[in-house]
Formats: sequence, structure tokens, C-alpha cells
Amino acid sequence: MGKRLSLVLASLFLSIGMALAQTTVSGTVYSSEDNEPVIGASVVVQGTKVGEATDIDGKFTITTDVSNPVLVISYIGMKTQTVKGGANLKIVLKPEQDAHTLEDVVVTGIMKQDKRLFTGATTKVDADKARLDGIADVTRGLEGRIAGVQLENVSGTFGTAPKIRVRGATSIYGSSSPLWVVDGVIMEDAVKVSADDLSSGDATTLISNAIAGLNPDDIESFQVLKDGSATSIYGARAMAGVVVITTKKGRAGRSSINYTGEFSYRLKPSYSNYNICNSQEQMGIYKEMAAKGWLEMASLVNGSTSGLYGKMYNEIDTYNKTNGQFGLPYTQSAMNAYLQQAELRNTDWFDLLFHNNLTQNHSVSVSTGTDKANLYASLSAYNDPGWTDDSKVERYTGVMNASFNLSKTLSVTLRTNASYRKQRAPGTLNQSVDPVSGEVSRDFDINPFSYSLNTSRTLDPYGTYKRNYASFNIFNELANNYIDINVHDIKFQGELTWKPLKHVEVNVLGDYRTMRSSREHIVMNHSNQAEAYRAGVDDPNVMYSNSFLYTDPDQPNSLPVSVMPTGGINIMDENSVTQLDFRGTVRYDNTWNDTHIFNALAGMEANRADYDSRHDAEYGIDYDNSRLQSLPTAFYKQAKEEGLERVYYNKSWNRRLAYFAFLSYSYKGRYTFSVTGRYDGSNQLGKSNNARWLPTWNLSGAWNAHEEEWFKEWAAKHNYWLSHGTLRLSYSLVGEQTTASNALPIYRSGIKWRPQGDQQESYIYLSQLANSDLTYEKKKEFNIGYDFGFFNNRINLTTDWYWRNNYDLMGYVNTQGAGGEIRKFANVASMRSHGVEATLSTRNIQSKDFDWTTDLTFAYTKTTIKDVLSQANVINLVYNSGANIRKGYPHRSLFSIPFVGLNDEGIPQVINENGEVTTTDLNFQEFQKLDFLKYEGPTEPTTNGGLNNTLRWKNWRLNVFITYSFGNKLRLDPVFSSSYSDMSAMPKEFKNRWVMPGDEKVTTIPAIASVRQYYNDNSLSVAYNAYNYSSARVADGGFIRMKDISLTYDFSPKLINKIGLNTCSLKLDATNLFLIYADDKLNGQDPEFVNSGGVATPLSKQFTLTVRLGL
Repeated sequence: MGKRLSLVLASLFLSIGMALAQTTVSGTVYSSEDNEPVIGASVVVQGTKVGEATDIDGKFTITTDVSNPVLVISYIGMKTQTVKGGANLKIVLKPEQDAHTLEDVVVTGIMKQDKRLFTGATTKVDADKARLDGIADVTRGLEGRIAGVQLENVSGTFGTAPKIRVRGATSIYGSSSPLWVVDGVIMEDAVKVSADDLSSGDATTLISNAIAGLNPDDIESFQVLKDGSATSIYGARAMAGVVVITTKKGRAGRSSINYTGEFSYRLKPSYSNYNICNSQEQMGIYKEMAAKGWLEMASLVNGSTSGLYGKMYNEIDTYNKTNGQFGLPYTQSAMNAYLQQAELRNTDWFDLLFHNNLTQNHSVSVSTGTDKANLYASLSAYNDPGWTDDSKVERYTGVMNASFNLSKTLSVTLRTNASYRKQRAPGTLNQSVDPVSGEVSRDFDINPFSYSLNTSRTLDPYGTYKRNYASFNIFNELANNYIDINVHDIKFQGELTWKPLKHVEVNVLGDYRTMRSSREHIVMNHSNQAEAYRAGVDDPNVMYSNSFLYTDPDQPNSLPVSVMPTGGINIMDENSVTQLDFRGTVRYDNTWNDTHIFNALAGMEANRADYDSRHDAEYGIDYDNSRLQSLPTAFYKQAKEEGLERVYYNKSWNRRLAYFAFLSYSYKGRYTFSVTGRYDGSNQLGKSNNARWLPTWNLSGAWNAHEEEWFKEWAAKHNYWLSHGTLRLSYSLVGEQTTASNALPIYRSGIKWRPQGDQQESYIYLSQLANSDLTYEKKKEFNIGYDFGFFNNRINLTTDWYWRNNYDLMGYVNTQGAGGEIRKFANVASMRSHGVEATLSTRNIQSKDFDWTTDLTFAYTKTTIKDVLSQANVINLVYNSGANIRKGYPHRSLFSIPFVGLNDEGIPQVINENGEVTTTDLNFQEFQKLDFLKYEGPTEPTTNGGLNNTLRWKNWRLNVFITYSFGNKLRLDPVFSSSYSDMSAMPKEFKNRWVMPGDEKVTTIPAIASVRQYYNDNSLSVAYNAYNYSSARVADGGFIRMKDISLTYDFSPKLINKIGLNTCSLKLDATNLFLIYADDKLNGQDPEFVNSGGVATPLSKQFTLTVRLGL
């Protein structure tokens, strides 16, 4: 018994001794290239088989019997390192050669993958490299930086979104805009603005940018997922590509307080860059207009619009009782003196309506961390006093990202993002198109940029003229007609990571986001828009012409009256989106014998988004009397008769559910095979299972030839002139929710028209029948890519070719008319596309004091619509309306009415739908006979890219960035008309206009029609609008732009440490300086910007001083 007890005690002490002798080592493995964690690195105790692979965060923990362990850390493509074991080690692996071709970690928003094992087409850009200082919109920095990403700055106004495509269009009637993901959460738009409507200039575009509330200083990186393999994890939401934004976070062992201040000075536009007549040239045109009867006293005094001559006649007709004289003597010499003064005036509207104000953006951030927790928090304030009159922006943002390691196996991440924007913009109504005459117009447009281009330079800027029969001065109108915008956006996000078993990680993410916006259009009492509703009510020469006055149809011989005798207008539009997201994933990562690398992920996600909108238009608001509303009964009678809906609401909701899985296997990092599957469901599609649910998938593979032993030997023998080689292949099916959503019948409310006003009544009507077969749009894509490194990877080339088949796209289909619909949406259209993209990166010179690197991006894409039943008519096809769709042609094609010259009276002649040469016999609504139109080309660029050069000499850095775009056609501004007013400015092309018979042989610029011609031919406007949309008014849209030049100086730490700073830099940035190349026919017109009026303004030329300080 004693022996047994002794044996037990000995065994117990031995076990305790062995336990005490065990050593635990831990740490994190990083890449030297981007300081990102290395996933799946092998960590082994030297001389043993004890070890493990690093997890998704690059971390490892090993327990060993060796008392003083030495660790061997290895990873494919990296130099193997040997380090002494310890706790909380930080190990940095370096590439096998001097540099590696690409970044190490791909962030898809749902998971992280090692770049060397990634089989899709993707590009990562650090925010510091993509950022344009002084530009508050983070998305605009992507232009030219990433091959395959096409960005058009159709408007530069704050809050508007640029038109972005990833590998071109993917849908015919859909937006084709990429999915935006911020820290793993999809950002829903508050309003659905199509890519075509982004250039409309309508007020809705001011809230079209879902990430306008992000401060550029808070962003760590952009990851663009381009092909189906890269986007397949998002399944039926990623047909148009995905842009993943990762915000900054605190890092262990680092604490800092940082300040960034940006001070931007914007240049005013200049008439030297535009083809606009000066006052002397304009007066020459006015003289011809006067000779042709356009500037007669009677017509101008009683007309709706009058400028220089109308003002002169008003002065002649104004009697001053105090001095017994008229404002201007009715003598030829007095009138000549008045006109001569105007001829020399040369008013610079750009100088008066634009300002060189200083835009400021201040950001303060705190970053800190330990092994247990890390924190990143920031506050920013952006202030823009306004580039134009009555436009200004204030934006405030706040971010807090915190992570807590509760134990070795459990961590929590909490994120909060909030922003508030207060903005003012000129008042505007929506753009409209007259389908009969072909005229595109906007009532009461006071856009400062459009006004400067379209208003005569002979006018006195402080004089009062006439528009819409009411007095008008642009400065008074901007002060009394404006839109106040308020946007609140806040997001709460939580993420839980649990590692219950070795190599297994469970991740749960949830978020709540709400975005609310209001646009209050204030039209004050004395604005031209309000005064138009009562102009001429006491003047019999005007009252019958003013369409804003009301004549009671029930009262025979009644006079027109004002339905708004006092006050102004208040239009309130409110939009909101509330989204709730949940995602859960289980991941398994393991590496066996440093040979077999296996990754697996399975998960599900559920999303809900609720959209609300409200429109309330109130008239007769007396802003001078506490906003008291007063309206006569005639207003309500007219509103009933016309079916005016002053108040309406809209509510919609999305419910999505998805299950997904991902598997990846790699042999020694040489051969990698991946498969992805996802199953999506949505409430907005047809009720049948095959319509509402969609399975998507991806098959892909990669071969890293540089990991082959024979390649390493060959490269070494040939001095590494080819040092890296990867081949990638993928074939995938992904989808997108369609633009229509009538899985159930759609009912709307309205006011039923009756012959008598008092019989009007509200009713609910069936707007669309249920479409039970409505399903997802789909895209199959084959991608082949090559990654090459030359001369020890000092030159890196990434190239991808792709072929896409987009089918089940939304289109129209004819029906038998059952239920009242003869044509409805269905999945009947298809489109093919193909393209190539390449990125060339070189380190031209690299030394201790001097570096020179170059990045060149190139992309080409071509789309062809294979099948669609188009609704497009002539007017849709001849300007970029978003409906310019035609089978057999590229997505968004531009057509022209064939111009054949001027007739002997200087009137434009075109070929009509019947093949006849005509001036006015043209049907803009024709939709069957379309073969007479001339195809000009696509309106979207087919080729684009950028060239960036960075040079460093000691503490100085110079960056020169050029962007380019080619392959598209543009419609020149529609400046020609059958009638002109004495307020209008004409382009200098008018100097070459037709003046006398015979000129039609030497010029293509139409004549100024006479009053006689105008009234003898009621369709004369058709001729001039046909000319505006003819083959004579098309330009090439290609350009090369000097996008950005910056010079940075980083102060020496020895110098700034003396004043308590760790980092300090100054940067001078010049953005959008000039066009290196553009078509001469544009005459200063920006090839990217669409001059549509409303709230649209071009990107400004600006200089920015940036100060960065770090404590």
C-alpha cells in the first residue's frame, strides 16, 4: 500500500513539474508591405512539430514543453523568420524579393482573404493615395486610380454623386451603380436616383450620395471588387461591382492625437475659357434682332421676357412726377447713348455670382490601443461659405471605433458613425422635356453657372429686368428663392468574434442606421417665381398672356385673376431610410505541413430597409407676415380642376434574406481553387419561388507560378527579370434586384378629373398589375487575369480580360391588354459586354534620398444591347435622356437628326423620319421609323484611366496625377432657338451665322429668324430644336485632364520633437487645373460636366493648403 501511495505522489509531482515547465508563446504576424495581419502563416517551435497557423487577425498562441522556445515563422512568398519565443510578439514578415506585387489582404466586407490565395479581380487603394485634399466627397478620389472603375463628374455640387461604373454598364434600365459597403455594412440610398438622373440638376441629386457623410480623414482604404469571383459573396446584390470602404481603427502599442486642416481657395470661372459673346459682339447681334422685329417697344413692354431694350423702353415710358421728366428722353441720341453705354459694359457675371471664399475642413482624431483594447475616435467640421451666391455647406462628422479583447477567444468591436449636413442651394424646379417641339427646359432656373453662360453681358447687373412677366434681378432672386437642405445620418454597429475551437472563428455583426433628409424650397414674396402668379393682373395687355393667371371656365367672359395675390411658395420634401442588418458567419482556416491551405466560410444575413418620403407644396405663404397662409377660393378651384396634388406620401420597404458559403484550397500556395455559393431572397420580386429566390455561384482558380521551384531557379539564373507570375481564372453567376418591384398590385391615390371642378374627387386606382414572374437581373462572367513582376518586382503588371452576358434584364413586353396594361416590365432584355483592364506600377528610382514611382491604369469596355423592346422615340435618342436605348447598339447611345445644311433663308434643314429634307416636318415623338437617325457613338466612355507620378527627394514629395477618358460622344449645349430675347447671351459661333442669301453655301450656323418668319410658321421652333439635336451639334467626349499636382514637405522629427510633435507636414495641392486635350468643338464646355442648370455646378479649379500634425 505504501509503495502505491509513493507512486501516485511521484506521478502527481511529476505532472505538476511538467505543467510548470510548459511555456506559452503568443503574438501577431504582420506584413511589412502594408502592416496588415498575415492570415495562415505557419508558426512552429524549432526542433518540434508543435505549431499552428495564424488566424484571421494574424494571431497565434502556442503552448510547448520547450523552456526557451525558438519560433520559425514562414509563409508563401515571404522570407522565413526565426525569433525567440515570448508573449505578445510582433513579427513582421518581408517578401522573398525586394518587393511584392500586390497588397497582402483582400477585404470583401464579409471576410478577409490572403491576396496570394485570392482568385478574383480586385484592387486596393490606400485612402492616403486616393485622397484629393480639398475635395470633401471621398468617391471622387477613385477617378483614374483603379483600372476598370469609370467615374464621371457630371456635377460638382456638394451632396451629388459622380456617375460611377465598374467595368461598364450591367443593366439597361437599372442604375448599374456599384454596391457601397462601409465596414462590412451595405449603405442604402435614401432616394433612388438613377445614374442618368445624376446629371439632371434636380434638387433630389443633392441627397443622392449615400456616403457624403464620410470624412475622408477617417478612411483607411478602398477595395474595389470587380469580377464575379470577387463579388460573388454578395450574390444577387453585386452585379455592378462592390466598393468596400474600411475606416481607421486603433492599433496596439500606438497612441496618437492627429489634426488635419484643409484650406481651399477656389478660382472663379472665366469667360476666357468659354465661347460667349462679349457686350460689343452681343450688341451687333441685337442690331440684327431689332431689324428683324424682335426688339419692338410694344412686344417687349408687354412680353414675358425683356432685357436691355425692354429696360430702355420702360425708362422712356416712366414719368417722374417730382421733376416732370421721363426716365429717358424719347430721342434717337438718348437711345444711342443708352445702348452705347451697354455696349461697353461687358458685365462679368462669373465675377459677380462666384466667390473666391476659403473652404475649410478641420479634423481631429485620437488613436490608441493595447493588447486588450483599441480605440479610434474623430470629429470633423467642414465649412464652405459658397462658391456661388446663396450656396453654402456645413458638415459635421463623428466616428468612434472601439475593439475589446475580452479573452483569448472572445472580442467585441463597436462602431458609431454620425454626420449632419446643413446646405443651401439655389431654388429650382425639375427639368422637363417638350415631346412635340423637342425643347428641354427648366422653369424659373436661376443656376448661377447657367445664368452666367446664358445671360447677355450688356445688362446692368444691378438693374431690374423682366422674366415671366414679373420684375427680375438675379441677385434678388437668389436671395429670395433658395433650398435649405438638412441631412442627418447615424449608424450603430456591433461585431462579436468568438473562437470556440482552434482554427474556428464565429462572427456575428449587426447594425442599425437611419438617414433623414429635408429639402425646403423657399420662394419668398418678392421673388420672380412668386410674382409671376400675379404679374399683369391689372394690365389687359399682359393678363391674357400670363399662363400663371387663372380664368374661371364656369364664368363666361371672366377676367384672369391671381390665385396667389400675396405671399410666396413653400415646398417641403422629406426622405428617410432606416436599415437594420444582421450577419452571422462561421469560418475555418487551417494549414497542414505548410503545404495544404484550407479556408471555409458559411453564413447567413438578413436585411431590412424602410423608405419614407413626403411632399408638401403650400402656396400663399406670407414670409413678411409670420408665414401666414392666405389663398382665395379661386386657388382651390383651379387646383381641383387641374388635379393638383399638393401633399402626397410614399412608403416602401425591402426585406432580404441570404445564405452563403465559400471554400478555398491551395497546395503550397501554388494552385488555388475556390468555390462560392449564395442563395438570395427578396420581398420585392415575384411570389413564385423561382422568381423571388436566386442561387448564385462562382468557380475560380489561380496558379502562382513564382512559387514553383523550377520558376525560382529559372528566375535566379535570369537575374529575376521575370520575378512574379500569377494566372487567375473565374466563371460566375451573380444578380441584381430589378428596377421594377410590383410583385403585388400597385395602387396609387389621385384626384379624378371631371368636366366640372366641383365634381372632382379623390380616388385610388390600380397603377400596375401584379407581376408574379418578376425576377432578378443576372450576369454570367468569365474572367482571365495575369499578374506579372519584372526585375525583382520593380515593375508590376496586372491585366484582366472579361466577357459578360447580362440576361433576364428588365425591359418592356407587349401584352394583350388584360387588366388595362398593354405594355409592362418583364425580364426579357439582354446585353453583352467585354473588356480589358491593366495596371502598370513601376519603381523607377529608389535610393536613400530620392524615389520615383509611376502608376498607370487603363481600361476598355464595350457593351452591346442584344435584345430589348425599346420605348425610345426620337427625342429620347438624340439627347442623353436615360431612355436612349436601342437594340444592336451600345448602352446609352447617342443618335442625331441628319443635318443637310441651311435653306436660302438660313433655316436649318434636316432629314425626317420619311427620308425627306425638311425644316419643320419632323415628329420628335416618332418611335417606329428610327432608321433615319445617324448613330454617333456611346455617351459613356469606352476607354479611361490615369497616370500618376510620385517623386520623393529627402523630405519633399511631388505628385503629378493625370486622368484620361475616350470613346464617347457629347451633345453640345442647345443654344439655338427660333426666337431670342434681349436678355440672352449667344456663343461666338453667331458671328458666322447666316445673314443673307448665299451664306448657306459657306456656313452651317442658322440665321436669326425674323418675327415674320416666326409667326408665319408655328412650327419654326421644331427646325431650331432639330438643329440643336442634329449631327452638326456633336463633339468628341474624349479628354486628358491635369487632375492634381501636389507638393508635400514632411518636417524632420528632430526639429518637431522639440515642440512636442511627432509628425508634421505641409501640402500644397492644385486640383482640376486644366484640360491637356479636349475637342475644339466644346469651346470650353467641360466634357464631364452636364450643364443642366438647377443645382448642378462643375468641379472648380482650386488650390488647397493642408496641415497635418501628430502628437
